[in-house]
Amino acid sequence: MLPLQQTYAQALPELCVPWRADLPPDPEIVWLNEPLAAELGLDLGRLRGPEGMALLTGQIDGTIAQAYAGHQFGSANPQLGDGRAVLLGELVDTSGRRVDLHLKGSGRTPFARAGDGKAPLGPMLREAVIGEFLHATGVPTTRALAVLTTGERIAPRQGVTPEPGALLVRVAASHLRVGTVQAAAWHHGPEVTGRLVDHVITRHHPSADGPLGLLAAVTGAQAELVAQWMLLGFVHGVMNTDNMALSGEGIDYGPCAFLDVHRDQAVFSSIDRSGRYAYGNQPGIALWNLSRFAEALLPVIDAEDPQHAVDAATEVLEGFEPAYLAARARGLAAKLGVTGGQDEVLALGEDLFVLMEAQSVDHTGFFRALSAGGAEALFADPEPFRAWAARHEALHDPSADGPAARANPLYVPRNVQLDTALRAAHLGDPGPVLTFLDAVSAPFEARPGLAHLEGPEEGGDRFLTFCGT
Repeated sequence: MLPLQQTYAQALPELCVPWRADLPPDPEIVWLNEPLAAELGLDLGRLRGPEGMALLTGQIDGTIAQAYAGHQFGSANPQLGDGRAVLLGELVDTSGRRVDLHLKGSGRTPFARAGDGKAPLGPMLREAVIGEFLHATGVPTTRALAVLTTGERIAPRQGVTPEPGALLVRVAASHLRVGTVQAAAWHHGPEVTGRLVDHVITRHHPSADGPLGLLAAVTGAQAELVAQWMLLGFVHGVMNTDNMALSGEGIDYGPCAFLDVHRDQAVFSSIDRSGRYAYGNQPGIALWNLSRFAEALLPVIDAEDPQHAVDAATEVLEGFEPAYLAARARGLAAKLGVTGGQDEVLALGEDLFVLMEAQSVDHTGFFRALSAGGAEALFADPEPFRAWAARHEALHDPSADGPAARANPLYVPRNVQLDTALRAAHLGDPGPVLTFLDAVSAPFEARPGLAHLEGPEEGGDRFLTFCGT
């Protein structure tokens, strides 16, 4: 296998501890992401052999658990960290990009608090499915290299019946989070925070000029990311600051879901009882998180003049909304197949979403039907849609019809269908979830045998997901 590096541990030893994953009693690969393995330069034969199994289960030297803090549901938690995970190390892939290999479900670490450090099979497969779908639709995201069963039964996250234990081998641009900077600022002060800022800039945003430049780069990246989530109808579910990656990738797909019926206040997470992370709240929450990031950076923005640091950071954060709206308008234009000014496209899109919610129209299904010319049939009262469609036609660009179809997926990880597949895997049959992975990895074109994954099923809008921790 390729030798792994630990540049993060070398640069920031204060923010990690050496740690080895638990040895699973009988590990077995359930799914191996062969295309991703090839991108990483990993030999498939060796990866499936003893050397590869040692890597995929964390039985190698030099692994660490990362420390971070964060705001969880708006409340500061000074110590979080890799409670059930280890960073296996870093490698440079075949395109020259440095990435992390990270193992989730690998047992307790010093950051585990009251947890057992284990992970059940269903949530690990869910993360694999979500990551492959987002990647296939062009959204920056972490991905799964592999999902393995460990050969043990673990304490249930729901109910009383023990669940099959599992490991997720995750690939990410890095696992540096807003919460990582918060931990440095809260526990170690400006010197360590400054070194962390330099490390993040070198790794992810090399054109950024100092901490203010980093804040601007992360703000822009998050504006782009959340705009893409919103257009796909994706609800992350737990947008805590420890789940906001400084690279601009989406990370930690626990109680996440996709809209069936378009609803601005849709919540699918069992732990989000207040609706803080509802679908329509996501842009505002992203800015809230970025504000906490800025607060952690203030001492290294200007240690001599705190008010100047606040003013400078505020000016950067004021760029989030225009960046988000610009990204949203570009995405809407692509999905709708229209041209026009930003304000005009945004107004067309916002009025559409109000209409869809009022008539309980399926989010994904509408955009597919619009591309095929059958959207009107989705509305119980077609007159409001006809008025909107006239506005759409005035901006319609026939040359964009092909690209619009490629911007609107057919196969989406629908709540009920995905849950059914995960339950089958839980009972020992991985076939349905492997079919799901195949479908969402190429989500735009209809294929034989996948018609059951093309639309919603009863109960999807009332569905709850669980984080699996």
